[in-house]
Amino acid sequence: MPHLVILYTPNLDRTASEGGTDMDALCRTLCDAMLAVRDEADKQVFPTGGTRVLAYPAAHSAVGDGGAAGIAAGLGGEYAFVYMNVRMAKGRSTVVHQRVGEALQAVVKAHFATQLATRPIGITVQVDEGHEVFDSKTSSLHPLFNKG
Repeated sequence: MPHLVILYTPNLDRTASEGGTDMDALCRTLCDAMLAVRDEADKQVFPTGGTRVLAYPAAHSAVGDGGAAGIAAGLGGEYAFVYMNVRMAKGRSTVVHQRVGEALQAVVKAHFATQLATRPIGITVQVDEGHEVFDSKTSSLHPLFNKG
C-alpha cells in the first residue's frame, strides 16, 4: 500500500490534439509525487516498493447530461471524467492525509491544465484510509528498495 487507482473515460486515451492525455506520464508523475510526500518527522510516507498507480479506461460510461450543456456553452458535447482514489493503510495522521491529497491535486491541475481550459472534464481526487479485515502481501519488489 498505497495504491492509487484511476478510472477514466476512454476518450482521454486520444492524442493531446484530440483532447486526450498521456496516461502513462500521468501515472509516473503521480507515483513520483506520492513518493515525495513526507510526514511530520520528514520521513518518506510511502514505501517505494509498495507505491502503485494503476489507470483503467472505463469500458462503458455516461457523464452528466450527455453533452447538452457543453454544446450550449460552445465547449462541445463530449465530456471526460477522471476518478482517482488512493487507498492507504490506517494509522497516518490527518496532516499526512492532507499532504497526500494536496500533492496529487497539484499534479492533476498541472497535467490536465489544457483539458480544463478547453473541454468539459471532471476530475475527482479521493484519499481513503483502509480498515482491513484481511491483509496479506507477497512481494519480491520490497527487497529491491530495503537495502540498508
